[in-house]
Amino acid sequence: MKDLVELIAKALVDHPEQVSVERFEDERTITIELHVAAEDMGKVIGKQGRIAKAIRTVVNAAATGEKKRVLVEIVQ
Repeated sequence: MKDLVELIAKALVDHPEQVSVERFEDERTITIELHVAAEDMGKVIGKQGRIAKAIRTVVNAAATGEKKRVLVEIVQ
């Protein structure tokens, strides 16, 4: 899932070299943090959060085999 988020984000932004993804896991959740450049935040979030919602939907579909909840957080 980490690679999937990174692939999608790099395709959207103007500065793909500044994209990084971290994965944190605990008992019930998997948190994926997507770090992008400040000027690329709008492209990753999209109008009214549509792109961010689409990324979360794709990740949740990819995580159907996991028994944990998956969260995608977009940070600078």
